[in-house]
Amino acid sequence: MIRGNLVELRPVTAEDMERLYVWRNDEEVATWAAGSSFVTYSIVSLDTLRTMYEEALRTSKLDDKLNQFIFSVYTLDGVHIGNCDYRQVDPITRAATIGIGILAKEYWSKGYGTDTLHALLRFLFLKMNLNRVQLDTWSGNTRAIRAYEKCGFVLEGRLRQNEYIDGQYHDTILMGLLREDYLQIK
Repeated sequence: MIRGNLVELRPVTAEDMERLYVWRNDEEVATWAAGSSFVTYSIVSLDTLRTMYEEALRTSKLDDKLNQFIFSVYTLDGVHIGNCDYRQVDPITRAATIGIGILAKEYWSKGYGTDTLHALLRFLFLKMNLNRVQLDTWSGNTRAIRAYEKCGFVLEGRLRQNEYIDGQYHDTILMGLLREDYLQIK
């Protein structure tokens, strides 16, 4: 378990799948979490999520959780509020891609996303000894972009009009954080 000031990052359990099913099928939550991937993200059955969970368990055992891992995000008083992950770990460059979603609406804009990022980054940089972490989002997701910037991420690229959300085009925002920068702001 990885602990922050507001959250704990725990391995995903089968019980988490039922809440994830509700969140992924909530149009507002799914739009913020998935951007233009909304359709494939949200239209998913509980059985499919359970199968994905079982596959993730099997895969993580095979690769010893070094290349990818999904965490459930819980408040310190035990409320499941979202998930985060790392994936595509490159052992040569010591880089990884991350994702985060505070999916319980009542926990939005209260610091839980930033705390989740801090806890995940501390683990990746100080325990896994990574040198670089990157992520992407869509330009309309200003709440997420603010949280990323608070944690030290910088804009590294923009894919113009690469997302299509609610009838409008948005840019894909690419952000990165280096270990040396993380250590300065930590």
